[in-house]
Amino acid sequence: MAAQADRVGDTPDRAFDEQVTRGVSILRGDPKVAVRKLAGPMIVAMLLIAIYNLADAVWVSGIGSDALAGVGFVTPLFMILMGLSNGLGAGATSVVARCIGARDKEGADTAATHAILTAFLVSAVLMVIFVLYLRPIVVLLGAGPVTDISVEYGQIVFLGTIFFLVVQMAYAVLRAEGDTKRTMYAMAVSSVLNIILDPVLIYWAGLGVAGAAIATVISIASVLVVLAYWFLVRRDTFVTLKIRGFSPDVRIFRSILGVGIPASLEYLLLSVMSLSMNLILVTIAGTDAVAVYTSGWRIVMFAIVPLIGIATSVIAVSGAAYGAREFEKIRTVHRYSIRIGVAIGFVTGILTYLLSPQITALFTYSPESAHLSPAFILFFQTMCFFYPFIPLGMFSSSVFQGTGHGVTSLVISLLRALAFDIVFAFILGIVLGLGEFGVYSGIVVGNIIGGFIGYLWAGVFLDRLVRID
Repeated sequence: MAAQADRVGDTPDRAFDEQVTRGVSILRGDPKVAVRKLAGPMIVAMLLIAIYNLADAVWVSGIGSDALAGVGFVTPLFMILMGLSNGLGAGATSVVARCIGARDKEGADTAATHAILTAFLVSAVLMVIFVLYLRPIVVLLGAGPVTDISVEYGQIVFLGTIFFLVVQMAYAVLRAEGDTKRTMYAMAVSSVLNIILDPVLIYWAGLGVAGAAIATVISIASVLVVLAYWFLVRRDTFVTLKIRGFSPDVRIFRSILGVGIPASLEYLLLSVMSLSMNLILVTIAGTDAVAVYTSGWRIVMFAIVPLIGIATSVIAVSGAAYGAREFEKIRTVHRYSIRIGVAIGFVTGILTYLLSPQITALFTYSPESAHLSPAFILFFQTMCFFYPFIPLGMFSSSVFQGTGHGVTSLVISLLRALAFDIVFAFILGIVLGLGEFGVYSGIVVGNIIGGFIGYLWAGVFLDRLVRID
């Protein structure tokens, strides 16, 4: 298996056609159809995930603003965990999809097995770091009076690190073979279980924020059981995990990490941005501002779920087309996905602006958090301008990840998050004295500039690819 080559898996598997699933057929067919059909189940699944993330915040807000802020200081760290799992997953999706595009079944199987092993190794290291050193970390982040709440919540969540990483890697393998429906079913199990357990453990069992953390860990652990059954017992996926006779191959790890590490660093940049915004907001308006930003950001993540679903499908479809050397398909995927993404972003922005008072009510229904209403409305009505420009950078990064150019995607995100978002938030929020409104406006301006840079860069890259073909 030529794992280190641009085109992973140059030797076709003779039995490939006999084992092709419906998902693989879609993945290797019309790129527009593939984007739509693969994105649909992912959007549904991610909406369910976003709903249970939102449910956490809504139920915790009933305890009071201190509980919201305490969870808020753990949120950037949890974003690091999920970012790493999603980033490594992007690497796995890219490599496995390229093997499938090159008709290399054995290469896809081997890459998938290496991906799962990578998740186990990384999660073991992260769990020790986050659990043992959580208190000094949140103190450093400025948790202050809510430090104990942050530690109580965070230590439980991070004990489940292995579940989060392995599950996300298994999702990545399923996406790579075009099986997003099965991914949707697994995510649905996790979401529904979490939504049921939250009020039970937080209020009925009287566990408070610890109950929210326990519900999250139990829900994701249950998904791992389902995935293990599909891959190891039922064994009806296109990709097969090769546990017996497994022999680690450094070249395959390098191929996965070549995309996975830069993609993970992109998510780390989001965490850095979140941490930076927390520090800026604490300076401007105290921990209440952190509670508003971190809770409100859950709504933002909920609103961009359709875009994330499309982005994951773009990685898989681009990877398969790149493995098959059908470069024109990649350009079609890029342009088509951005057109529908921008349209979705405009609609989302309008709805967010109009419904901001109703959305705010989700977080301010209790007497303890009612005073946060004006700040929440300000956040939502400013961030609505954020949505239409997200597809430009997000889908361009997905194309680079799918084709194995993870470093380029990282550079684009680095420019956006550090050179634009944080700088503009600091200038508008603190230097110009615009306060919370300035911070949120800085995020919007930075995203617009970064998005256009990513779009133009991807356009030049794809033009060169097509000329080569």
